[in-house]
Amino acid sequence: MDTPPFTELGLTPELLAAIESLGYERPSPIQAMSIPVAMAGGDLLGLSQTGSGKTAAFGLPVLARIDLKIRNPQALIVCPTRELAVQVCEEIHRLGAKMRGLKAMPVYGGAPMDRQLRALHDGAHVVVGTPGRLLDHVRRGSFDTSEVKFVVLDEADRMLDLGFREEMEEMLAALPKERQTMFFSATMSAGVKRLIDHFGREPQTVRIDQKSKTVSTIDQSCIEVRERSKVEVISRLLDIDPPKLAIIFCNTKRAVDECTESLLARGYPVDRLHGDITQQMRERVLKRFREGTIEVLVATDVAARGLDVEDVEAVFNYDLPQDPEDYVHRIGRTGRAGRSGKAISFVFGREIHRLEMIERYTRHPIRRERVPTQEQVEGKVADQLFDSVKERLTSEKFTSYQDHVDRLLEQGFTPTDIASALFTMLRESNGREFGEIMEDREPVQRERRPGPQAREGRPEMREPREPRGPRPPRGDDSDMVPLFLSLGKMHGVRAGEIVGMLYGESGMPQGSIGQIRLFNKHSSVDVKAEYADRLIQVIRNAKLRGRGFVLDYDRGPGGPGGPV
Repeated sequence: MDTPPFTELGLTPELLAAIESLGYERPSPIQAMSIPVAMAGGDLLGLSQTGSGKTAAFGLPVLARIDLKIRNPQALIVCPTRELAVQVCEEIHRLGAKMRGLKAMPVYGGAPMDRQLRALHDGAHVVVGTPGRLLDHVRRGSFDTSEVKFVVLDEADRMLDLGFREEMEEMLAALPKERQTMFFSATMSAGVKRLIDHFGREPQTVRIDQKSKTVSTIDQSCIEVRERSKVEVISRLLDIDPPKLAIIFCNTKRAVDECTESLLARGYPVDRLHGDITQQMRERVLKRFREGTIEVLVATDVAARGLDVEDVEAVFNYDLPQDPEDYVHRIGRTGRAGRSGKAISFVFGREIHRLEMIERYTRHPIRRERVPTQEQVEGKVADQLFDSVKERLTSEKFTSYQDHVDRLLEQGFTPTDIASALFTMLRESNGREFGEIMEDREPVQRERRPGPQAREGRPEMREPREPRGPRPPRGDDSDMVPLFLSLGKMHGVRAGEIVGMLYGESGMPQGSIGQIRLFNKHSSVDVKAEYADRLIQVIRNAKLRGRGFVLDYDRGPGGPGGPV
């Protein structure tokens, strides 16, 4: 849709200057259609998907019509979540950056009440908040609504879904009747219609229809993954095509915690976001995510709406959402503003039917993909390493170590061996070890054994959701099974120390321990299958080099490319 320039929408010079400084050239369709209606003073119903630019669609006309000389709140913007309230308030400040003296403040639960009381007492032109906390201030009398002329309900459908109907109705009833009300929603549900019928004055509807409910620039695919292997597959996907920023969505807070801890243990810059995180921590996590300090955010659907972060290149549905609309909101975090993005969903068993329901809802096919193999991941990371070394050589930005190289050559090492050793060391110090990519072999199903209690920082000790067993024997050691030990080279351990500790603590006969492979952050130990269960139990409280550690069966994905 071709839209007119902002200069033709009746906005003030201060707003046009701010828009130009922000780099916006032309309004989005929802902005171009909503701003003239809002500027004319009529009630408005804007129906448009998340990420279409609704904040500026109501923010610009509100800012154009407030009187900066009046210190009491003149505009009220109601949002479903604290995150969205903060982001909308920040956008209001950006849009009104050229309006001298403009004051907008966020009001939401979880933040200190006394600070909000002082800010409201000092005066604000625009108040942005969540229904519950706003109603608290209305009941206290700390929120003076007498001058409120503009009311915006942002994501009205979501607020009703979250159970805010009574709060919204009580709050709207307390506002001046002579006001302009703007409703913005992704859907026109029955609840939204009742709200408009009761509190709207024949609003003009602005609808932005799309042929499909998902962004065409998002590459959507799915992979069949068993519950026990999701972290491993996520790791492979992050390694083979590292996104600048990525969001992993889970259905439960427990899944968020377990996924986060597992990825942290593997060395990824990751943090979590769910309903039990304090507001102060939420804001800190989102700030670090926007800045790129955190590259991977693991979240529940509390972050699916209102999380407006640019440069999110990938969204992973660790758990497939129950509601197809939640799927749309989740993957809408990427592919924004015309950028490309990708969305990968994990499914297994009966979830395939839910995936088909999502495809019918979005009218967009979701491509089936295979799990990247160990060789693919290793090859991709090796190519990246090769390119980085080549780039450094080409730029000539490196220190000469000719004397060290000459000493090695004098001792009989070939240039190829020296370079290979340096490549190996660089690869080991650069992210996850390739050895952590478990082999693609079908696990041997055994009777589920009781799992040890989970401890902080020990995500692998948690009880799995499905029966698990040791991976199959390696090579000709048919009576051996591999165990995972959470200490490796970076912890300074040696193979001999591991052997001595295991024999000393367990009393196993000599010959019970086979090959030991040391990796950067963990080790793999082959143990005779008949002693594996007992060894895992008796070694639980042991320490090596003064460190506690995890010893458990080495779990791996299923056959190459198939469900894992």
